[in-house]
Amino acid sequence: MRNIANWRLRTRTLELGRRTLVMGVLNITPDSFSGGGVFLDSDEAVGHAVALLEEGADILDLGGESTRPGSRAGDADALVSADEEQARLLPALEGILRARPEAVLSVDTYKAETARAALNAGAEIINDVSGFKWDTVIADVCAEFGAGVVLTHARGRPEEWRTEPRLLPDALMGTVREGLTASLAAAQRAGVAVDHIVLDPGYGFGKRFEENYALLARQEELLALGRPLVAGLSRKSFLGHTLAPLFGGESAPVDARESASLAAMTAAILHGASIVRVHKVRAAVEAARVADAICAT
Repeated sequence: MRNIANWRLRTRTLELGRRTLVMGVLNITPDSFSGGGVFLDSDEAVGHAVALLEEGADILDLGGESTRPGSRAGDADALVSADEEQARLLPALEGILRARPEAVLSVDTYKAETARAALNAGAEIINDVSGFKWDTVIADVCAEFGAGVVLTHARGRPEEWRTEPRLLPDALMGTVREGLTASLAAAQRAGVAVDHIVLDPGYGFGKRFEENYALLARQEELLALGRPLVAGLSRKSFLGHTLAPLFGGESAPVDARESASLAAMTAAILHGASIVRVHKVRAAVEAARVADAICAT
């Protein structure tokens, strides 16, 4: 199971492993699969961020570009430029820090320019869903600022995810281990200290529906890589697919996946996750308390 470890960020250090930390998601995009368009107004975004903090979020993760399956994120012709991404993110980031200067803010980006701007504006963490693969300069930016880093395993790019060949569990775990090992090596070559890094298996990021369950069942094997784990399962499409028999054979809509999200999140904690990334914070905080009590026995 998970060990106690320190995660060094840009200006502070978080203890991981004694209790699960909850990372609240704030999507500042018009097209995210969850919450798209709702928080494009920076005042609305700040208000929601403060509400998430009051519900018990330890970290807020701000995203300005959707990386849902089928999107062109990571492509050379990505629809969202670094300038547009920053125009969405920075007013909200700065507003949150004015309202709550103590807040720990993460920015979900794979673009080096956006990472630099966000860190200059006060972000502590860069959450790169490509694991430093889509814009390799971002590793140098994170090293320069001493940022905390989330390295995620993504199998290919979003536009390819629906057509990736199926993998048996052993092959899947090997692919994820190899990808995360490569990302760790790239980070360290750039000068990112290992205690600034946590790893995300990348649920839904190039994994077919049933593959996500195989990955979840064996998630704790990834602790052998030596860094704490983040699990982002909230509202993922594979959960909607599992619930389809309860919804007339159609995938459960995003807003009907909360109970399934909590179940998957709890399983992730019991299989070694130290941080969970969620949309509904209060329920996640309560479920994590129960899972932590189990882990402590």
